[in-house]
Amino acid sequence: MRFKSFPSILLFLLFSLCFAQVAYSATTPEALARQAISENSSESATAIKGLREMGPSGLRALMKIYSDEIKRHATDTNLGRDTSPEWLRLSAALDAISQQRDSYASGLYWYTDFEQAKRAAASTGKPILSLRLLGNLNEEFSCANSRFFRTVLYANREVSDTLRERFILHWKSVRPAPRVTIDFGDGRKLERTLTGNSIHYVLDPQGRVVDALPGLYGPKAFLRGLAQAEEVVRQYAGKTEAQQTEAFYRYHRTRVNQTAADWSTDVQRSGGRVPDTVLARVSARRQNPDALEIAPVAITKMVVEVNILRAMTADAIELEAATNVETWAKIAALHAADSRLDEQSIALIARHTPAATVNAGAKTPAQAQLLERIVEKLERNMALDTVRNEYVLRNRIHAWLANRARNITVDALNEKVYAELFLTPGNDPWLGLYSPDAYTALENGGLVN
Repeated sequence: MRFKSFPSILLFLLFSLCFAQVAYSATTPEALARQAISENSSESATAIKGLREMGPSGLRALMKIYSDEIKRHATDTNLGRDTSPEWLRLSAALDAISQQRDSYASGLYWYTDFEQAKRAAASTGKPILSLRLLGNLNEEFSCANSRFFRTVLYANREVSDTLRERFILHWKSVRPAPRVTIDFGDGRKLERTLTGNSIHYVLDPQGRVVDALPGLYGPKAFLRGLAQAEEVVRQYAGKTEAQQTEAFYRYHRTRVNQTAADWSTDVQRSGGRVPDTVLARVSARRQNPDALEIAPVAITKMVVEVNILRAMTADAIELEAATNVETWAKIAALHAADSRLDEQSIALIARHTPAATVNAGAKTPAQAQLLERIVEKLERNMALDTVRNEYVLRNRIHAWLANRARNITVDALNEKVYAELFLTPGNDPWLGLYSPDAYTALENGGLVN
């Protein structure tokens, strides 16, 4: 009896094996990638969910299969907005898996669960780059800074390669981005977001704060800031907690001093006058770049810390007072190369600007000139943002972190940044856009609940 049943058992095993192979082949990254752009919405949703759960490898699978089409859209500045059903399904799938809008231009995978990001960082040893923004990175109407990040940073080939290879990426929305629609009354409407700032935090693989880059930076300056923070993380390797803490404080003290020196040099190169007191302090510290005296903890700890912070930022306060609008523009011009856009960023800008693109053939001279003006103006404004963010905002963060803030959590630091640096505290539901003591001649001040 046992021998008679053997063929049946063998047949069953073969059938099971074949079934398992078919089931496996339907759930491989390649198979899911093809299903992700299916016209069947249920099938595509299931495939997209599966690819998202695979992490960065799921996104890579989708981008590999459709690499030619993605590359064409990412680099062709003559290609206008593609509304073909096939491309719309592919770009939507890419954005859903990556959790970033226009991700075809960057190929970046973003975690939205911080604990998952920390696990990925712990397993790879990579630092985390955590973006905090208003709105959501995978939606068109996130805050202005984050929209520019997608265009001038994440789409930039060198930046995207650096982020993909050397960081674990994470984003978290602080609150919705205020959005306004202007109705001209004749069928035309203009949609914009109002106010809102974003900030990138560099964290070690355990999720502890290392550094921060507030607001918009040009690509080269952004990469330089990331490299500075990466070096701190490298210094942590094999060190005790006490040694890591010392490296952290030394780094931020050095950056405060170096910022004052760089800022002073730029003011002088721009024809401005640096206060003698600043010049004297900068000169005295050249022999010992991280020499900022940190007073011991005492009963009057709060007073001491306030005084220390004031001493740390004394140079910045005096330099900011000595740097007028004209000088800022000249300093930005000195660092114009930091904000040059590459081919991929320009292609994305062109695709967002129908008047500057054509769907076939070459641009007309007028279209080419329009795109050139857009790029030139954006690069100039970005250069100005970069130097001001580096010298004023990031310098203040360095001072905060150098002032006994080694163990501050990223959430606590972010609350401080939005309240004291961006001046949009979480307890203001109107983000500074409404004041009860400002009369508008509108019923209830124009508020609609």
